[in-house]
Amino acid sequence: MAATIEDNIESADVELIASGGGVFEVEVNGDLIYSKKQTGEFPREKAIVAALSKR
Repeated sequence: MAATIEDNIESADVELIASGGGVFEVEVNGDLIYSKKQTGEFPREKAIVAALSKR
């Protein structure tokens, strides 16, 4: 997913931070964009890119 974000969002600087317990979150400047912990579902790449493009 990091490569897809960087390929589609020119200014993106993606950092993977290891976590446990199946947590997967996407944040931008401290703002939560997506949380697998909250939704129970892994995000679709297109949905994440679309959300980031709106910022």
